[in-house]
Amino acid sequence: MDARYEAKYHILEEEHWWFRSRRHMVYSIINELNLSASTAILEVGCSAGPLLLKLQQAGFTNLTGIDVSETAIALGNERGLKCISVMDGAKLAFPDATFDLVIASDVLEHIADDKLAMQEWARVLKPGGKLIVFVPAFQHLWSNHDVVNHHFKRYSKVELKTIVAQAGLNIKRASYWNFSLYFPTLLVRKLQNSVTSKSALPDDDLQQLPTIVNSILTNLVKLENKLLTKVNYPVGVSVFVVAIKA
Repeated sequence: MDARYEAKYHILEEEHWWFRSRRHMVYSIINELNLSASTAILEVGCSAGPLLLKLQQAGFTNLTGIDVSETAIALGNERGLKCISVMDGAKLAFPDATFDLVIASDVLEHIADDKLAMQEWARVLKPGGKLIVFVPAFQHLWSNHDVVNHHFKRYSKVELKTIVAQAGLNIKRASYWNFSLYFPTLLVRKLQNSVTSKSALPDDDLQQLPTIVNSILTNLVKLENKLLTKVNYPVGVSVFVVAIKA
């Protein structure tokens, strides 16, 4: 991602509604897996480690995080995380069958060879190990935000399931996420794409919001997350898969 955007990202990733509600969903999925405290967990694209810190506080003791950004890892070290390091998410320096759980939230879309990356994540899973992967949904939601983030693509549920299955993993669940904001986002994207000059510098959607707005959006998506434990959504701003290595 662009350096200017990354600096803002690290300021907002702890409290911004998007990151808080997505971590809430990831953590909800982890809770459903009924893992022991000693479960070997790898987070690919851990940034400065807010999810790892949450897992650490919950009692998990065997945590590993990697990120391609030296800035992110340095900040995570400052926050007290010593289990993180700089590494390419598509070229993991771990032996086969190292981890019980691999988590990758909004990482795959940053990697040119997404099939290779998925094969790597499957490779380091132990037999019976699980994968949780989130990616941005639907190419028709593509915007300047994707450009600033250096995304290669957005995914449909079918596309994500196909890549996961091709890596030899059995899909246990697949759903869209952030349903209620899909239609407003679609409308905004259509308006943005119709008026944005091709010569204009791309801008991102990550902005500091008033506290009350940030709180409302956080609680809205967290409510959706609770419903998502019982149903799958037909559309959403993101899509996720939970899979297992046979």
